[in-house]
Amino acid sequence: MSLTLANSAALPRKVNTQQAEAPVPLPAGAAHIIRDDAEAIAVAHQLAASFAREAALRDREGILPLKELDAFSQSGLWAMAIPKAWGGAGVSWTTVARVIAIISAADPALGQLPQNHLAGVAHLLEDGSEAQKQVLLSEVLAGLRWGNAFSEKHGRTVADFQTRFRRDGDEVVINGEKFYATGALLAHRIHAVALDEQDRAHLIVLDRDTPGISVINNWSAFGQRTTASGTVLLENVRAPLSRVIPTWQAFERPTAAGPISQIIQAAVDVGIARGTIEDTLQFVRERSRPWIDSGQARAADDHFTLAAVGDLKIRLHAAEALLWQAGAAIDAALTQPDETSVARATVATAEAKVLTTEIALLAGNKLFELAGTRATLQEFNLDRHWRNARTHTLHDPVRWKYYHVGNYYLNGTPPPRHAWS
Repeated sequence: MSLTLANSAALPRKVNTQQAEAPVPLPAGAAHIIRDDAEAIAVAHQLAASFAREAALRDREGILPLKELDAFSQSGLWAMAIPKAWGGAGVSWTTVARVIAIISAADPALGQLPQNHLAGVAHLLEDGSEAQKQVLLSEVLAGLRWGNAFSEKHGRTVADFQTRFRRDGDEVVINGEKFYATGALLAHRIHAVALDEQDRAHLIVLDRDTPGISVINNWSAFGQRTTASGTVLLENVRAPLSRVIPTWQAFERPTAAGPISQIIQAAVDVGIARGTIEDTLQFVRERSRPWIDSGQARAADDHFTLAAVGDLKIRLHAAEALLWQAGAAIDAALTQPDETSVARATVATAEAKVLTTEIALLAGNKLFELAGTRATLQEFNLDRHWRNARTHTLHDPVRWKYYHVGNYYLNGTPPPRHAWS
């Protein structure tokens, strides 16, 4: 199994030829346990400073962030949302969003990798049995990472799953093919979505080394290159019934499952925007030339550049404000889940998703406009910011966010309840 990315036709790069025939080994020691929101934020900042150093190199060379990912999951941040009753910190969802944004500003691939893990663990908390929580949450607290086997690329829509399972005694047997499998290559557990005979979706938590699981690293997108979001093949894969979580129930009643999935996506985009803007400011200060008509000695004193930077920062701060507000709405929906609180959380998260998408894309365009032609040189690899933004913001199109937000405020119609809303 290759631990490097396939070559991209869009931008040639070297390929790391490191091989791994076996799944990622379990952690050598237990992960740190985050104790509160403040510690989660502090740890995220410490990690981000380290992750940023070689982020451009990893993107250019297609090097998967192996040591960085181990440091990330061993830091305890992958378990930060587990409630205190189960041994976690039970941090707010605003804090979760802040952590993901901090990491994504340094390297958005690393920011995206825990997205499905966090959402999967939230499903376990919502619809898992007490016995399932006891076993699986203790694993997550110890540092085990969940990788995604959720989406498929051959269905008519994103919700048209072909992967199915059948019961065989005290086990289930799963068959199917998954794509966009972020994190699966480097995971200790793979949580796969499969349908039962009644077409109801379940989450099945599989050991990464279970016979019949093949993870193929064929992710070739021009952005978010080092997420290894390729293919997972499930061929007569067996799992005990104790690993089957009836996640379909989370959307049959009002729960925060949808906005939880969405807020993490929006937080990645805020992080992309932050990182892009910071690189823009540094380049303009240190490398860009003032325009001939400006009369200024430094590009950083150009009046139009100053106005554009002001606009970027205002839009970024607006997106962040809506994102933190969405986190508070999710916390409220988790505390008292009903039609009203879940609709509010879903709408608040949709509003944030609109602004985070727009600022991530705008920042990528403005970087080159403000920094100038030399910013396009391959040695700087600044185009990764736009590539990452354009790729990641394709999750859950904002044109439908506008529609659902408008329908809610004008007609009182709650948004649909699913993972993409």
